[in-house]
Amino acid sequence: MAEIEWMRLTAAELNGRAAAGALVIVPVASLEQHGPHLATGVDIVCATAVAQRVARLLDAAGAPVVVTPCVWTGLAEHHVAFGGTVTLDYAAFAAVLRGVVRSAARAGFRRVMLLNGHGGNAEAVAVAATELSVELGIAVAAGTYWHLAPEAIAPVLERQPGLMHACEAETSMMLALMPEAVRRERLAEAHGPHSTRTEGQPPALHRRRSFKEVTPSGVIGDARAASAEKGERLLAAVAERIAGMLRDEALWR
Repeated sequence: MAEIEWMRLTAAELNGRAAAGALVIVPVASLEQHGPHLATGVDIVCATAVAQRVARLLDAAGAPVVVTPCVWTGLAEHHVAFGGTVTLDYAAFAAVLRGVVRSAARAGFRRVMLLNGHGGNAEAVAVAATELSVELGIAVAAGTYWHLAPEAIAPVLERQPGLMHACEAETSMMLALMPEAVRRERLAEAHGPHSTRTEGQPPALHRRRSFKEVTPSGVIGDARAASAEKGERLLAAVAERIAGMLRDEALWR
């Protein structure tokens, strides 16, 4: 199996990947509170893991691919009130994404996937992908991993219909990937409402509010049913689904 991490490859090796038409996957995340039971790096760990697993599946299928280090901070203003959170404003976040993608383009790569792992970044990465495609003249796609594969996530979970925040899904993935980052003695407290929306707020109406106003625990969903076995199943199913999407040549034409 070929090396898939940008930071582990030499400049000459990366030049070869670019010449071969490799896809660059950029995991994008956030550093923020994740309830009483999870370390703040959840989105970084999970986005990186999903990106790398997708890349290994692509590589196994003969598709050249490279994964950059994670863009570790994003738009997390809605978590600041809890503490432990680092956030950028939109201009700074967009500039970071532009710098990373422009660097990939200058290195000769013509296809980039912004693979997002933080809900607060979802709209911003989509806008960035469109703007950068036009500006740089390369193909840039974007998506949030759980939005790309909801049908792969729902059957694994017992207490919620999809991935939320510091929830059954994220806690399960952390138990699989970095169990030392889970404070098991606090799991009994790790539950909250199953939506950040006020009663009657339609799905198409966007109004982001502080999580402190919505959930005293900082959790959306219910982490008490989490397990490492569920986490491994989630990671495998999501990676398989997204790798299938990215193998589709029609996406890149």
